[in-house]
This record gives sequence, C-alpha cells and structure tokens, in this order.
Amino acid sequence: MVAGVILVALVVYTLTGGADFGGGVLDLFARGKTGSAQRKVIDNAIGPVWEANHVWLILVIVLMFVCFPRAFAAVSTVLHIPLTLMLIGIVLRGTAFVFRHYDQPRWHHSWSRVFALASVWTPFFLGVSLGAVASGSFAFDATGHVQSNFVSEWLAPFPLSVGAFTVALFTLLGATYLTVEAEEADVREAFRSRALVAAVVTAGCAYVSLALAASGAPSLFTDLTQHVWSWGFQALTLALGTGLSASLWSRRYKMARVLVVLLVVAVELGWAASHVPYILPPDLTLADAAAPRNILVNTLRLLAIGSVVLVPSFVVLYRVFKGPRFWSLSQ
Repeated sequence: MVAGVILVALVVYTLTGGADFGGGVLDLFARGKTGSAQRKVIDNAIGPVWEANHVWLILVIVLMFVCFPRAFAAVSTVLHIPLTLMLIGIVLRGTAFVFRHYDQPRWHHSWSRVFALASVWTPFFLGVSLGAVASGSFAFDATGHVQSNFVSEWLAPFPLSVGAFTVALFTLLGATYLTVEAEEADVREAFRSRALVAAVVTAGCAYVSLALAASGAPSLFTDLTQHVWSWGFQALTLALGTGLSASLWSRRYKMARVLVVLLVVAVELGWAASHVPYILPPDLTLADAAAPRNILVNTLRLLAIGSVVLVPSFVVLYRVFKGPRFWSLSQ
C-alpha cells in the first residue's frame, strides 16, 4: 500500500510538475513574432502552481526515507551525483523563474536561459536516475551494503536514453496543456506544432530506450516484451499516442489533454508493473526493503489524515488560478 502511494505521488508529480518542466523547455524554443506571447502564457500557466507541485516529489522522498530506508540509502548513495545535479537544477530553475521578473531588466534574458536550461537538465537527471534503478546494476555485498563507483550505474546508454525520454515526455505534456491554456489562435498554433514534434520525439525516445533495455535493463525488457500483459501495454500506449497525435492534428485540444494524461499514467503503471515485486531489481524486493510493520501502518494512517487537507487544497488552488475554462472538457 505504501509503494502504491509512492507510485500515485510520482504519477501526480509527472502530470503537474512534469508539465511545468515541459513549459520551461518550451520557453527555450519560444521564437518568432509570438515568442513573447508564448512566454507570457507559460508564465501564467506555471506561476501560481509550480512550487506547490513539488509537494508530490517531497512526499515520495519522505516515504522512501521512512518506509523503505534500505532502498533509500542505496539509491542516495549510488546515484549521489545525478540526484545532486537534479537538486541543483530544481533550485536554479526556481531562482531563475523569479529573478527573470524582478531582477534588473538587463539580466532578464540571462535568467530566462538559466530557467529554460534547468528545465531540461532537471528532468533529464530524474530520468537517468529512474533508468539506473530499472537497469538492475545495484550490487550488494554479503553484509547487505551497496557497492558502487558512483558513475557506471547511471552513466550508461540505457539510463541516459531514459533521461532523454523523460525530457521529451515532459515537453509533450507541457505543450499539450498549453494548447488549452493559450487564448490567442497563433500562440495556440505554436504550441500545437511543438506538441506534434514532441510526440514524434517522445515515441522515438521510447523505442530507443526499449531497444537499449535489451542489454542495459534485461529484466525490464523481458517484462515489457515477453509477458501476456506487456502486449496489451504496448497496444494501449500505441493507441493512446496515436489518438493524442490525431487530436492535436485535428485541433481537438481538450481531447488531446485527456489522452496525454492517460498516456503518462499508462507508461508509469507499465514501468511499475515491470518492477514488481522489486524496488531495486533484481535483488532487493519491496518486502526486504520495507521498514517494520508498525511504521508502515502509522505512516498510512498519517497519509489518510493528511490527504483530507492536501487534496482539497490542491483542488481549490487549481480552481482559483485555472478557472472554469481549464476544467471544461468541451472544445
């Protein structure tokens, strides 16, 4: 149940915070006569919610630390470099987002570049870290301590390809969302074209990652290609991706937003299903890494109490700052 909560938090973080990173990537490509208008839409979309969206990532970290301490210790040790780079990217991105509005005008362009580049950098190292976990490269000695040179586990083709896939997926999310957020037709068209390009790049990165998984993450490759459920998963993601591209092409933006959400959820559920029962494949299971039962039970109780405050607060936040147009499913 705790692992399920972590998965839900990761999905929600991707759908919210991931889209914010995607908006930052799109800021890097905001050019032409609508460039300033594109940046304004991105700012208005991200501004009220981007800090709040990091709550879900914090929740994941805290739950890993409290409920799966052995896995947390291994991951934070082996992946110390990419996780530190990811943290630096989060700090730089948030700082630049604020400073480009309030610093002296001559620095605005420089802060915009930092914001955009950190929006690429951060999800890349998040994906690299996830790819390293899935690769099964974590080694434990006889005493149960993780062994590492701190580099080879993540500086490899498969983790790097997952990093690229993560950036592409977040960009697709952000561009699709922004087609709904934009009110001016020419600005919406700019985001639409970028979303279509991002869809092609995301599909390419996904299949490159799958191909590299054959040698870089053999357990993951087997689960995603050679089980009964995996063929259904492949068919579902292909159908959702095709439907998303068709909706963007035909300018059905609200439908595209629904489909991109379903696509992300499907990808993350498939990724999680390929790991069961492991938290660090192929040796450390969820059961072996879990804290004592009383800690897990009390954590679930606290989560239930906290959700009574957290979930309604997020609903109010989005309703206030996004308005009825955001929630409507009509064209």
